[in-house]
Amino acid sequence: MRTYVFAQLILAVEDGESSEGGGVDLLLPAPEELIAGIIAFAIVFFFVWRWAVPALNKTLEARQQEIAAEYESAEKAKVEAESLLNDYRSQLAGANTEAEQIVADARDQGDALKADIVARAETEAGQIKDRAQDEVEAERARIAGDLKRQVADLSLDVAERVVGESIDAERQRELVDRYIDDLGGVQ
Repeated sequence: MRTYVFAQLILAVEDGESSEGGGVDLLLPAPEELIAGIIAFAIVFFFVWRWAVPALNKTLEARQQEIAAEYESAEKAKVEAESLLNDYRSQLAGANTEAEQIVADARDQGDALKADIVARAETEAGQIKDRAQDEVEAERARIAGDLKRQVADLSLDVAERVVGESIDAERQRELVDRYIDDLGGVQ
């Protein structure tokens, strides 16, 4: 389509040259129109230059200042964020160190508590063992006393049957006790 329009323009220029003597007249406006156009352009250019360009420059400068302020604010925010990040990292490292210390302290306290409980248990076991031995000794003594009495009673019964008559019970007990003591000393 462009070639068609371009071809028609060339044909029109050639037709204009042949009929009027030149194709340049078709392209250039009349001198009065050219002068009026230049004057109108100058007036519009003057008003644009006088009022529109300064307003546009003010707007551009304000926008540049806003952008610069936003950039500075972003830089400050970035620096502050980096500072906060470093603070958080150091706090996190401190918290990790503190947590490790707490765990180590708890472990030490646990070990100390364990050792204390074991020591108490050993002490209580020793006390229980000592009480048990004391009870065993007391029970032995009680049983030995009971056995002495039973042996004494049995020997009195046997002696009465053998002798056939009653011996003084007090005297018999003394004899039996002496005999049992002699037997106890032999063992």
